[in-house]
Amino acid sequence: MVGFTVHSIESAPAASKPLLESSAKSFGRVPNLHGVMAESPEHLEAYKTLHALFERTSLSKDERNVVWMTINVENACHYCVPAHTAIALMQGVDGETVDALRSGAPLKDPRLEALRQFTLALVRQRGQLSEIQVAQFIDAGFTQRHVLDVLLGLAQKTLSNYANHLADTPVDEAFAKFEWHPSA
Repeated sequence: MVGFTVHSIESAPAASKPLLESSAKSFGRVPNLHGVMAESPEHLEAYKTLHALFERTSLSKDERNVVWMTINVENACHYCVPAHTAIALMQGVDGETVDALRSGAPLKDPRLEALRQFTLALVRQRGQLSEIQVAQFIDAGFTQRHVLDVLLGLAQKTLSNYANHLADTPVDEAFAKFEWHPSA
């Protein structure tokens, strides 16, 4: 595999330096994912912009975490599952929900499970859902806006999951205790 550079602020291309400085200010360090993405300032900026936009969507904190983790697990992202495990727990998502998401198990909350199933279908079917699938999601209490908000989360996670696959991004020490491997 090609050895991708995990940039520091000092080694990053000039256009990525302010983006990494912002990351360091937000996280107290530069996450390895951001260091890898810094090779392309546009990629890093797009990722950070999509993240900020997804945080502002109509989805609740728990719902956003369901979307992120469902996509991370479905895409078997060795980096994002541990990272988003830490994020979900830090944001107050209950441990039972986090454990179920990590293992791909159904969620006890019917609304969150409908969101998980919709997100899985969106990923697996590459956006080609039937009218029935969309109607079932809306019947679970969601809206057309939620449909598009989930898609925004998918766009964000595609950038990170695929970058991590290509770069084999090392998991940050802060997330190491949440190491994850896809089930066989």
